[in-house]
Amino acid sequence: MEQFRGFRDRELAELLTKRIRELEPPDPVKICHVCGTHEWTITHNGLRHLLPENVNLIAGPGCPVCIVPAREIDEAIWLSLNGTTVVTFGDMYRAPGSEISLEDAKSQGGEVKVVYSVRDAVEMAAREPSHEFVFFAIGFETTTPMNAVEAERCPDNFSFLVSHRLIPPALDALAEMDDLNLDGFIAPGHVSTVIGMKPYQKYPEMGMPTVIAGFEPLDVLMGVYMILKQIEDGEPRLENEYSRAVTFEGNVKAQEAVARVFDTVDGAWRGLGSIPASALKLKEEFSAHDARLRYEIDVGPGRDVYPGCSCPQVILGKISPDECPLFIKECTPEKPKGACMVSREGTCSIWAIEALL
Repeated sequence: MEQFRGFRDRELAELLTKRIRELEPPDPVKICHVCGTHEWTITHNGLRHLLPENVNLIAGPGCPVCIVPAREIDEAIWLSLNGTTVVTFGDMYRAPGSEISLEDAKSQGGEVKVVYSVRDAVEMAAREPSHEFVFFAIGFETTTPMNAVEAERCPDNFSFLVSHRLIPPALDALAEMDDLNLDGFIAPGHVSTVIGMKPYQKYPEMGMPTVIAGFEPLDVLMGVYMILKQIEDGEPRLENEYSRAVTFEGNVKAQEAVARVFDTVDGAWRGLGSIPASALKLKEEFSAHDARLRYEIDVGPGRDVYPGCSCPQVILGKISPDECPLFIKECTPEKPKGACMVSREGTCSIWAIEALL
């Protein structure tokens, strides 16, 4: 952590906060980020308290677990209860489907394994060639390249239940919402290391200041400063605060791997509905490893929202978690009712951990 200490320097933070306050706009400003790690940094370092009262930082759909539709979780549950071993990440294990989670399915006899990477899942399948394994592939552009690489070399008894989503189409949807009234985007650092700066070029053309930012407190504060400076100048731009990790082109090899394996399709987002060209599916040449084509999955329509839960509004940044009537009452990190309370990147979970400390 020594190399990051400078990004948490108190004196620099105070100086930067002073500069931000000098740029305090006359009208309220709403800046949206779409990254669970950004929300963790903002909340657990008290950054909102350092900003002018009329500068509002809101969390958008930046948690990949939170936005997976219940129906797709239901598919994974069905597979686990019908002869295949479903392998996934720990956060996805507890995310609620329409009625139960994968954790609940395992307690009912379902075959569910938790891994740290898709490589772990592939190696598991290679050790048991007579058994069928399905990797529940979730995540944004950051996790997609690894799955693309494994799809090109995985064993015959291995398939993917693909639930990947893409960030720029979600930003398009947010920018076009009249009732959200956003004034700027802080773009996600991890995703941007893969896709680069190019996909964000359109937002300044739409009048939306956009800054790619890293994950340390000073990164986020600098991102806010840069957006407020653009607003003061009356000149929306695309800027890269996270230049130590993000380049204009991004990771071209990773992009090429994804393009070889996946096609872009329309996709449903929990809390947002269907967003055009926002999801991925395996190309036809990899159809033998597509779990939706390989198995006769039988699930009905999904139920995305638990009664009384305000997850959709939280995901869109229309309300804060503490405005949900279930927050830290019926819905807690130990017993989540909504997807936003499950993952460490979920806004409700982040706020609950801070509130309960």
